[in-house]
Amino acid sequence: MSNDKMSHFKTLTIETSDDIITLTLNRPKKKNAMSFAMMRELIAAANDIRDNKAIRAVILTGAGDSFCSGIDLGDLNQPKNQAFALWELIKPWQSLFQHACLVWRDLPVPVIAALQGHCLGAGLQLALAADIRVGQPDCQVAIMEAKWGLVADMGLTQSALGVVRADVLKELAMSARTIDGTEAQRLGLISQLADEPLAIARQLALEIASRSPDAVLASKRVINHMYRQSPLTLYQEKCWQLKMMLSHNRKQALKKIKEASTSYGKRKYR
Repeated sequence: MSNDKMSHFKTLTIETSDDIITLTLNRPKKKNAMSFAMMRELIAAANDIRDNKAIRAVILTGAGDSFCSGIDLGDLNQPKNQAFALWELIKPWQSLFQHACLVWRDLPVPVIAALQGHCLGAGLQLALAADIRVGQPDCQVAIMEAKWGLVADMGLTQSALGVVRADVLKELAMSARTIDGTEAQRLGLISQLADEPLAIARQLALEIASRSPDAVLASKRVINHMYRQSPLTLYQEKCWQLKMMLSHNRKQALKKIKEASTSYGKRKYR
């Protein structure tokens, strides 16, 4: 990837060494919360990487003390972005939110996520789209969307398939419970633990890069095909998220964060 292509990113930094790309989410003051701009840049970066046949592996990591603390709610709650988000949920193909994560699952090279600090909501869905996850024992992992009255809709139905048992995924998605890296590994969300996940991710990338790039690609493709889902599953994510965003209980969820005594209304849907 050329320096010209690297220079136009505002929320990411990209370094290349030994034909291995290290892509860093670079909003440390926001704990690398995923803004709309970051989602677009993640897609653009992945497309650039796909076109470069010399690249042998990608490492995803975060600047500062966190991998990614989730979607940037301040960005999401802007009126113009809320309208855009509604369109993304209505359109029949992948939404921007889904594509920003699943594009890494579809790359023709292995993707390794190095996780530290917060790996929450959108951050966890991005990490699950990587082929391998290396995390610190004390990193914080959660499917946070239920806390905000929403449902995970960034490709979780694709990326978590074959990684986590359905009952485990349901419990974490329904409760929005935060777990540490040690429990996340036990449950299958993290592949291996390390105090320095970036260093271990690089060692692993170098080891994989020593193999035939065609054999590595073939391995990724055939194993992913074992867990291939219908596109209708992704559309279900969007349909339910649209219902959540328009529901009274979504407003109650936001209110409950500030006022614990807030009560939810009756369940609306069957």
